[in-house]
Amino acid sequence: MIEANVKRVLDAISPGDVVLDVGGWACPFNRANFVLDSSPFHSRGFYSTFGGPKSQGGDVEHFSEATWIQRDMCDRAPYPFADKSVDFVICSQTLEDVRDPLWVCSEMIRIGKRGYIEVPSRKAESSRGWEHPRLAGLSHHRWLVDVEGDQLTFQMKYHLINSHWRFSLPRSFLMSLLDEEKIEYVFWENSFSFSERIVHGQEQMAAELECFVKAVRPYPAWMLATDAWLRNLVGLGRRAASKLKRPLGRRNR
Repeated sequence: MIEANVKRVLDAISPGDVVLDVGGWACPFNRANFVLDSSPFHSRGFYSTFGGPKSQGGDVEHFSEATWIQRDMCDRAPYPFADKSVDFVICSQTLEDVRDPLWVCSEMIRIGKRGYIEVPSRKAESSRGWEHPRLAGLSHHRWLVDVEGDQLTFQMKYHLINSHWRFSLPRSFLMSLLDEEKIEYVFWENSFSFSERIVHGQEQMAAELECFVKAVRPYPAWMLATDAWLRNLVGLGRRAASKLKRPLGRRNR
């Protein structure tokens, strides 16, 4: 969780509230009474191995090994909480990782009265250089997430985003982002909206990715025109080479 929002979350929680942290293993929120994650209690605090905080949300853990629920959060089995029995649900830097964020969202709404969700901003996740110069975002992230108001829209992070620079944003853009621009978040009460955006076919995927880049930080027109010319030239060369490889008998038919 971005540090600037830790106090806001703590201020939103009353002393007697039941708090659940969904996916909190890497950096548990200590005010949570329960943590639900696929990794075990004794290995919590993984972020600290990379220089990040071992935990957030106070110095004292309100959860214990007994209230650490280790399970697959996407297995379509209801979470072990009654409807609206959790006063505050935290889900920070998790939904972009899991295979079925829509199910996780539906369960948080079912069991929670209110909560906080945080995901990497699509600007950050679409930028190269976060983990590797040629990769957009983090390699283990499955989803690009757009947040508008209390609406979360998930789009599969197609491998195409890493195939050419025009489908992503440069490292210089990532370095220019403030910490608060690298994340998106929602404070919700009672419910929030979520959906999946499905894009079919390589051409449509390419168009969607290029459209996002153009809206955020367009590349110079000359750069795109030169790249298109070079790609067309390479395509012509490949087609010519393919024709030359055909057997002589087939060419003379």
